[in-house]
Amino acid sequence: MTGNENTKVHLIGNAHLDPVWLWQWQEGYAEIKATFRSALDRLNEFPEFVFTCACAAYYQWVEENAPEMFAEIHDRVTEGRWVITGGWWIQPDCNLPSGESFARHGLYGQRYFLEKFGIMASVGYNVDSFGHHGMMPQILKQSGMDYYLFMRPEAHEKNLENDLFWWDSEDGSRVMTFRLSDSYANFTKHGKDAKILKHKQLAEEKGHDYMSFYGVGNHGGGPTVANLQLIDEIREEHGRDRIILSSPNQFFADMVEANPTIPVVKDEMQRHAVGCYSAHSESKANNRRAEHRLLSAEKFSSFAHMTLGLPYPKAALNLAWENVMFNQFHDIMGGCSIKEAFDDVREFHGEALAIGARTLNAAMQKMSWAIDTMKPEVKSLSKDKDWQTWEQDDLGAPIVVFNPLSWEVEALVKVNKKLKSVTDETGAPVAIQTVRASRTNGKEDKWDSLITVRVPAFGYRVYWTYRDKEIAAEALAGEVRVDGNTLENAFVRVELEAHTGYIQSIFDKQTNSELLNGKGAVPIVIDEFHSDTWGHGLKQYRDEIARFSDARIQVLEEGSLRSTLRVTSRYNGSVLRQDISLGHLSGDLQVRVQLDWREKHKMLKLAFPIRVEQPESVSEIPYGYIERATDGNEVPGQQWVDVSGKVPREAEEIKEADGAVEASGVADDAEQQVRGMALLNDAKYAYDVLGSEIRMTVVRSPIFADHFGERDEQVEFMDQGVQEFTYTLTPHAGDWKQGRLVQKANELNVPPLLMWETYHEGQLPQYFQGIEVSAESVVATAFKRAEDGDGWIVRCYETLGQETEVAIKLPVLKREWKATFGKCEIKTFWIPDDSSLDIAEVNFIELHQVV
Repeated sequence: MTGNENTKVHLIGNAHLDPVWLWQWQEGYAEIKATFRSALDRLNEFPEFVFTCACAAYYQWVEENAPEMFAEIHDRVTEGRWVITGGWWIQPDCNLPSGESFARHGLYGQRYFLEKFGIMASVGYNVDSFGHHGMMPQILKQSGMDYYLFMRPEAHEKNLENDLFWWDSEDGSRVMTFRLSDSYANFTKHGKDAKILKHKQLAEEKGHDYMSFYGVGNHGGGPTVANLQLIDEIREEHGRDRIILSSPNQFFADMVEANPTIPVVKDEMQRHAVGCYSAHSESKANNRRAEHRLLSAEKFSSFAHMTLGLPYPKAALNLAWENVMFNQFHDIMGGCSIKEAFDDVREFHGEALAIGARTLNAAMQKMSWAIDTMKPEVKSLSKDKDWQTWEQDDLGAPIVVFNPLSWEVEALVKVNKKLKSVTDETGAPVAIQTVRASRTNGKEDKWDSLITVRVPAFGYRVYWTYRDKEIAAEALAGEVRVDGNTLENAFVRVELEAHTGYIQSIFDKQTNSELLNGKGAVPIVIDEFHSDTWGHGLKQYRDEIARFSDARIQVLEEGSLRSTLRVTSRYNGSVLRQDISLGHLSGDLQVRVQLDWREKHKMLKLAFPIRVEQPESVSEIPYGYIERATDGNEVPGQQWVDVSGKVPREAEEIKEADGAVEASGVADDAEQQVRGMALLNDAKYAYDVLGSEIRMTVVRSPIFADHFGERDEQVEFMDQGVQEFTYTLTPHAGDWKQGRLVQKANELNVPPLLMWETYHEGQLPQYFQGIEVSAESVVATAFKRAEDGDGWIVRCYETLGQETEVAIKLPVLKREWKATFGKCEIKTFWIPDDSSLDIAEVNFIELHQVV
């Protein structure tokens, strides 16, 4: 790039509006109205002034509470002087929401703008979000936006060759992107015109136009009269044609026309405020729960509508998604708002979760009630045999197990009653184990039953439970054993260290090798006194000061299906309880955690050293994955992180045969095998990897909204008290692509759902499969009613980074089609109600055919 004295500075009049931060949403609501009024006043006072504003949620608030002002805004949008950017519901955190949440931001945000103003945003706009995941270009393109504007990470946090660049994602999508070189607000360091003149100089040096933002921000405000008077002086002095009142839309349109030579970047935009990946555990856990629950509710509401005519609850589900999206605002999802704000967050998540629960229950109940479970011997319903179930004689009582995922799931499910036996719908017996219930109801009623289910994709299956009748099941090949501090099945043997409770060994019986390079599940206490709430200026949290210890180990469950050891350890006043379970199905180790955290200015991490050489770390990001350096830096992730590498080559390997230990030489020239281990979770978003050791960030306890403020005795600390979550260790042969990690992580987060039933006739069978996807690397994440009410939407994405041919069937609609997925490609299919019409590919907004 060469100097160009004909370049321009585009002055962007904006008001950065945090609806929640150091204030609650009600104050943000009022500030948005006042700021919009101020912007309209400026438009009346200054004929050349142009105002830019994002976030559909803000416009919705004004529409519902100040309709006259909304009409005025509409006129200015039509005029072209009020410019809508950022076609999302809010300016979200751009690391922690799921891929489908980003799709919904585009769907609901852009459709709102189209409905109310007849336009959609072409520029993605996130000037204050704390980082931007690597799949953003594809998500932006699918949301109808070809350009992106952001500020963080700033130059000291990520080196970019140029502030204007082409940004590519893994699938090949590309958006023209601009990083602000200075704040979105009025901050200046060297005089009233220094910021604008600096950008004028940068434009000349780089050979292309620059954007320069102005306007009071954070608590709204926007451009002031003084701003615009000063700008008029600067333009008069330095050239009105070189310094123009503009918008991001105009800037990018000019850059497309000018077509300057700019670099191409294929990377994530990180890393700012690394503490925000883990601050405020509750809101992060509820975000994950709500995302999955709403998707499950949509799927079974769709099937209940198609098969039985249950009205599809579109309005209720849309409201729930609006709550979830609002809570993904970066200062909420990042955990850096005031304590009172998180009371509101809890209410918004609660409403979304309740809506999800009600709609999901209505759909499952509608379907289960329509399944033909009648038996010839039954004349009428009666509870003569049992007060809890409707079983008559020894005919069995039906339960319906639903699977919201797009592949068949085999899993352990707990039935809330002690049973003698269980069969599937064909009468084949299912292995059963008695386990402790959560209740203590009298002397005997404190037991539940554990069974293994195999449930079809987007479907359900009926199982028959028997209170007294014994039906012997075949012996299990992979029966689990527990002995003192050891868990063992056909795949692995796990040993715990007695006095610490750490995992001392995970021995892979398939390869006769140890999988850990040291002790695992080690609770490490980190000092973070030097950190503010955001973790500003930090790259790592690795100042270890202690470890939980003084462990007590108990056998919690002992059975052929699953055995569990409870490890309870302590540090100061904090108590960590890990229920470490090994099932018969695989070598995966599932750990249910209850933590009572009482520390301040400290962090807890769980460490897992993986025994591999030349380690590589890959983790899930929204609708994709990314490989990152194993340098110990704190990074964001979604439901899984993996470390894989070469199996260590040693002079001798310990080999076990028939219970005896012997040594076996390994040929020097033998090809080293690859293996790895993944860490899956259902509530956490932060970790680091140093070498081959994964450390998952469990909790941190900074002060609420502390930006290196004055700390006194009245400050309040975050995440005090009890929280619960689950993680799974998943060993695998080969690299991460051989581990079925996307499937397993979703199985942890979206377990099968159980519904008790009784005897009745019905039109539905006892086994129902809702979807068939032929390629394992392609998963269907969403199945919902089309927004226009004229068909159905199925969204899929390719998970392994490889071009894939796939056949997809929806048996209930008698529809099937084939598609080719590129590497990490997201595809949305519209299946019209009119079966004479072809299935079409659409983008997230469900409007435009993808070419």
